[in-house]
Amino acid sequence: MPKVKTNSSAKKRFKVTGTGEITFQKPFKRHILTKKSTKRKRAMRVKGVVGSPNKDFVMRLLGLK
Repeated sequence: MPKVKTNSSAKKRFKVTGTGEITFQKPFKRHILTKKSTKRKRAMRVKGVVGSPNKDFVMRLLGLK
Protein backbone atom coordinates (compact mmCIF):
# COMPACT_ATOMS: atom_id res chain seq x y z
CA MET A 1 0.00 0.00 0.00
CA PRO A 2 1.29 3.49 -0.80
CA LYS A 3 1.69 6.01 2.01
CA VAL A 4 -0.85 8.80 2.37
CA LYS A 5 0.76 12.17 1.67
CA THR A 6 0.31 15.09 4.05
CA ASN A 7 -1.28 18.08 2.36
CA SER A 8 1.61 20.52 1.84
CA SER A 9 -0.46 23.67 2.17
CA ALA A 10 -2.11 22.43 5.37
CA LYS A 11 1.17 21.64 7.11
CA LYS A 12 2.29 25.24 6.52
CA ARG A 13 -0.95 26.75 7.84
CA PHE A 14 -1.87 24.64 10.86
CA LYS A 15 -0.07 23.60 14.05
CA VAL A 16 -1.17 21.03 16.61
CA THR A 17 -0.77 22.13 20.22
CA GLY A 18 0.19 19.89 23.12
CA THR A 19 -3.44 19.60 24.20
CA GLY A 20 -4.51 18.46 20.72
CA GLU A 21 -6.05 21.71 19.51
CA ILE A 22 -5.26 22.84 15.96
CA THR A 23 -4.27 26.50 15.67
CA PHE A 24 -3.82 28.81 12.70
CA GLN A 25 -2.87 32.43 12.10
CA LYS A 26 -5.73 34.83 11.47
CA PRO A 27 -5.94 36.15 7.89
CA PHE A 28 -5.73 39.74 6.53
CA LYS A 29 -2.67 40.88 8.51
CA ARG A 30 0.01 40.88 5.79
CA HIS A 31 -0.33 44.24 4.05
CA ILE A 32 -2.60 47.31 3.66
CA LEU A 33 -2.65 47.68 7.43
CA THR A 34 -3.04 51.47 7.50
CA LYS A 35 -6.77 51.44 6.83
CA LYS A 36 -7.45 48.73 9.43
CA SER A 37 -8.20 49.80 12.97
CA THR A 38 -5.83 49.03 15.83
CA LYS A 39 -8.54 46.99 17.52
CA ARG A 40 -8.98 44.87 14.40
CA LYS A 41 -5.21 44.31 14.00
CA ARG A 42 -4.87 43.41 17.67
CA ALA A 43 -7.63 40.80 17.31
CA MET A 44 -5.77 39.28 14.36
CA ARG A 45 -2.67 38.74 16.54
CA VAL A 46 -4.44 36.02 18.53
CA LYS A 47 -4.09 32.51 17.15
CA GLY A 48 -7.28 31.03 15.78
CA VAL A 49 -8.46 27.57 16.86
CA VAL A 50 -10.08 25.17 14.39
CA GLY A 51 -13.66 24.48 15.42
CA SER A 52 -15.09 21.03 16.01
CA PRO A 53 -17.02 20.83 12.67
CA ASN A 54 -13.75 21.24 10.70
CA LYS A 55 -11.32 19.48 13.05
CA ASP A 56 -11.67 16.01 11.49
CA PHE A 57 -11.12 17.43 8.00
CA VAL A 58 -7.99 19.36 8.99
CA MET A 59 -6.60 16.34 10.87
CA ARG A 60 -7.05 14.26 7.73
CA LEU A 61 -5.18 16.87 5.67
CA LEU A 62 -2.34 16.78 8.20
CA GLY A 63 -2.23 12.97 8.10
CA LEU A 64 -3.17 12.62 11.76
CA LYS A 65 -6.33 10.58 11.20
